Amino acid sequence: MADVDTAERVWARDAALLKGTVREAGALALSLFRTELKNWTKGASSPVSEADIAVNDLIEQRLRAATPDYGWLSEESVDDDTRLGKELVWIVDPIDGTRAYLGHREDWCVSVALIVGSVPVLAAVFAPASDEFFFAMRGKGTTLNDRPVRATAGTDLDFSRMAGPKPLVQRLSSSPNEIRLHPRIGSLALRLCRVADGSLDAAFAGGQSRDWDLAAANLIVQEANGRMTALSGDAIEYNRREVVHGMLVAAGHDRHARIVEHFRDRRLP
Repeated sequence: MADVDTAERVWARDAALLKGTVREAGALALSLFRTELKNWTKGASSPVSEADIAVNDLIEQRLRAATPDYGWLSEESVDDDTRLGKELVWIVDPIDGTRAYLGHREDWCVSVALIVGSVPVLAAVFAPASDEFFFAMRGKGTTLNDRPVRATAGTDLDFSRMAGPKPLVQRLSSSPNEIRLHPRIGSLALRLCRVADGSLDAAFAGGQSRDWDLAAANLIVQEANGRMTALSGDAIEYNRREVVHGMLVAAGHDRHARIVEHFRDRRLP
């Protein structure tokens, strides 16, 4: 019983730490929003700004000081292979949707998850510009601003309630040129969370997303009675050496099953 009590205290501590840190990080990001910021491009085309770095530094200072034995994986930190030997790992995107952020749009967020093994167990996604705070703990459900939320039920395919790359979503339709999707959401994490709160029926990722784009949203969707997987239906695993993922779908359980079956039947690679 003592071990159970200890574990519950640890999870309660980590949940409170996560919530407080993400709220503080969101406040910092919001204070820099729509100001003049230095920004540059990393890799082929990924934008990054001084706000991304400042928010990343804050999150790292808060989380690593409180949990020094946990691993760390962030979009804005140099990857450290020691994370691969850690049972518990923080996975962080300090500002998901940097293009939206720099474009003065509101569809960006702070996204942080705690992974045990390869599975997310705590998750927070905060969109400060619209004051939306999603939180999930494995087995405890998902909340939006402290109120429980759930993915929409059913199997119908209303394309106006789907978001993602149009060429991919069109493959669900017998009249692909006629579909009208939900307007683009700049943050992938936020796009996926819109499934959890029922704003969208389904959301897709077209490939080349990373652990930090997905881990928190994955748990948030799952705990809202949804599913988020590869298009094949395979579960997504995190904290592997390779952090890049292929095409993905998130939806309520029954709709997710219909979408996965559709793509399996057509042998989508």
